[in-house]
Amino acid sequence: MSSVTIPEIRYPIVYPESDGLPMAENTKQFDWIVTIKCGLETLFANDPLVFVAGDLLWYPVEGNPKIRAAPDAMVVFGRPKGYRGSYIQFLEDNLPPHVVFEVLSPGNRPAEMLDKLNFYEQYGVEEYYIYDPDEGRLFGYLRAKDRLKEIAVMEGWTSPRLGVRFHLVGTDLQLFGPDGRFFVSYLELDEQRRLAEARADQESKHADEEALRADGEARRAAEQARRAEEQARRAEEQARRAELAEQRAARLAAKLQEMGIDPNGDS
Repeated sequence: MSSVTIPEIRYPIVYPESDGLPMAENTKQFDWIVTIKCGLETLFANDPLVFVAGDLLWYPVEGNPKIRAAPDAMVVFGRPKGYRGSYIQFLEDNLPPHVVFEVLSPGNRPAEMLDKLNFYEQYGVEEYYIYDPDEGRLFGYLRAKDRLKEIAVMEGWTSPRLGVRFHLVGTDLQLFGPDGRFFVSYLELDEQRRLAEARADQESKHADEEALRADGEARRAAEQARRAEEQARRAEEQARRAELAEQRAARLAAKLQEMGIDPNGDS
């Protein structure tokens, strides 16, 4: 009896683009995630080789889609911008995220955060920052060889990779870029836009008023010049007529003298 060999069917490994979990547990956490992610995008908008993402699944190990994380925000230096359904590291020159941010929510447990720290430490993250918006707490970790070591003082800390400075004002996090401008929320950005538009509109109106004034002054100057020219023309005309009158009088006197008549009326 002969045996039949059934060929093994190999399916490509799938790296899911979603883990089924929400991006944030509440509106406060969501707003901070968006503010940090958009601030980082703005900071590196002109550098085509800095990739910034928020809540994107990262697969650090080729062939094992079960090993994954989804940082609230992450920055990868040396990778081009562009759409990604997930960050599959072996397809990205094997570059891990260099900087990651996590924004805590009430649902985050210490054991979960320890697991994240161990994950980021194991898979090559250089800088890891945690912000708790409810308690106004800020933590940071910096890679030293193969370990992520806690930064002793985060107030005033400047990220070596990002050039971003960290401050806490009350419970609110303020992140300042190298140019001194701080990250703002969408509402704050929209308010800045509206104020800038209002200033531009006011400056445009002022420029229009200045242009009208300048045009009026130019018209008045032109009218004055026209009047002066007209007066000069009249004076010139009067002088010409006076000269002609003198010439006629001189010719008449000469003629009278030829006729033996005294032009002054003396006999």
